[in-house]
Amino acid sequence: MRFHVDPAAKDPIYKQLVNQVERALHEGRLKADEQIPSLNTMAEKLGISKETVKKAYGELVSRNVIVPRHGKGFFAADIDTSSHKQVLVIFDKLSVYKQILFNAFAGTLGDNAEVTIVNHNQNLDLLEYYLDNYLDRFDYYVITPHFPLDSESQARALKQIARIPNRKLIMLDRLQPDYPGNYGAVYQDFENDIYYGLMQGVKEGAKIDRLRVITLPSSLYGNDIHKGVERFSSDMSIPVEFMTEAPMDINSGDTFLVLNSQLDAGLVTLWHNILQSGLEIGTDVRIIAYNESDMCELILGGLTTVSADFRKMGQLAAEMILNHKAEKLHCDFRMNKRHTF
Repeated sequence: MRFHVDPAAKDPIYKQLVNQVERALHEGRLKADEQIPSLNTMAEKLGISKETVKKAYGELVSRNVIVPRHGKGFFAADIDTSSHKQVLVIFDKLSVYKQILFNAFAGTLGDNAEVTIVNHNQNLDLLEYYLDNYLDRFDYYVITPHFPLDSESQARALKQIARIPNRKLIMLDRLQPDYPGNYGAVYQDFENDIYYGLMQGVKEGAKIDRLRVITLPSSLYGNDIHKGVERFSSDMSIPVEFMTEAPMDINSGDTFLVLNSQLDAGLVTLWHNILQSGLEIGTDVRIIAYNESDMCELILGGLTTVSADFRKMGQLAAEMILNHKAEKLHCDFRMNKRHTF
């Protein structure tokens, strides 16, 4: 087994050695129980100091990648029998939906992993900080790659994500377009999901005379969702109107699609305006909110939603870790029909 280091590389030499030994073990080029070179031999082969090799080996031992045996040297660990993984979850924010996702993820992993969670708040500086400090400390990195959609921010996000080895990477909720490699992902397809979610409602007998879409400024993927709504409206010959706040004029036959959290001011204002119009929700006027949570069963007597299955998303991601199998899976998306529709 050959290893090499590059003194001109950004990562310190000891980290380069740590990464190479770990990668060789995960890829099967270094077999369990196989002896690796001694401190002196490795230092001589790489042309580096014994102290640098000692630091790298110490890190590998602490991460259960290699095992020291008294009087014999260092040997590769049996990673297949070591089920306890270290997982770093980097969410954009801990919303109601992320909490549902995380609970399912952690619950499915059970005692097989220790999970640490941080939030990047759609801030690329924070993402870079986390990777600078935690890149070599975890077996898996689970990230929701929700960042500003301008080309500069996206390029910077991809550059940071590329620092994570594909075998350790799982993306949730969004699939980065054209990102290469054999990594894991469980994702929404925002444009197509809303199209088929609304189609589901129509096929199940729901009547939509006119569709009015309220997209608040914080909706990161509002444009993608708008495209899906426009396709649906065109195919079904249903008039559609887009707005950024709840309107005062409410008419019988209106169906409102409210993007963003169903607990925010947009829905509250809409509810007040419907009450003032004298119309009844669920019969005269219908409401569909984007994203599901347990509270939807109580809101307005039962709030209809179109939503990804966030519990399933968390379960599927955890199963990839448990089964050591990277897949790219589109998460189930459906309409949950209740009183408001």
